[in-house]
Amino acid sequence: MLILSPLEQFQIVSLFSIKLGKLDFSITNSLLISIITLVCFSSIIYLSSSSKNLANKPSFFFVPNPWQILIESVYELITQLISDLISTRSERYFPFISVLFTYILFHNLIGLIPYSFTTTSHLVITFTLSFSTFIGINIICFKKHNIHMFSLFLPANTTFFLAILLVPIEFISYISKPISLGVRLFINLMAGHSLLKVIVGFSWSMVLLENFQSLGFVIPLFILVLLMGLELGVALIQTYVFVTLVCIYLNEGEILH
Repeated sequence: MLILSPLEQFQIVSLFSIKLGKLDFSITNSLLISIITLVCFSSIIYLSSSSKNLANKPSFFFVPNPWQILIESVYELITQLISDLISTRSERYFPFISVLFTYILFHNLIGLIPYSFTTTSHLVITFTLSFSTFIGINIICFKKHNIHMFSLFLPANTTFFLAILLVPIEFISYISKPISLGVRLFINLMAGHSLLKVIVGFSWSMVLLENFQSLGFVIPLFILVLLMGLELGVALIQTYVFVTLVCIYLNEGEILH
């Protein structure tokens, strides 16, 4: 059955209802896709480390296979990104940034599969990622700089009267960072998937209208292929942008600049 509305693909649907009293532990399509994402990522790790070392434990190949090359390329990109954007103690953030990058990337890519579900197209997911990251950054910043953390809201060598104007502006700009971070990811993915659904519906209507007797339906199908390529680019770019901004915020918390 075809989805009638472009927004129906974002509905969270209960697949298996599990209720204990007033607690709802139902398995939804969002949870199912998250489990599939975890299985896919674990499978890639297993395929890239199926050799055994001297201790008879899984290890990576000395001559990498294609799966290992893929993982090494992703982590090399993350390492370069962290070293370029975080000026001090950058290596300590590698585990967190790598997990965040792979989480968003895999969810974005799996969401491109037809009749799948894009968890990162939900505002509650993107806000959870952005606000939890932002809270962690503030904890790190306060732990390192204590009361000097508030110098983020007051540029150096600022007069008193100018500070009265700048501090509220800087404060609003600062607290809006997690909002813009979450909304950017949510909007780009939701808008792209909605546009794909509209084009798919239009293509199907053209097929039924022409009854396969002409090539009129080829044009919207060709546009659909181009949009799929564009959505793939958006999925990759938005992952990179999200992680890049997180690294910039971490660097600001480290050096108060």
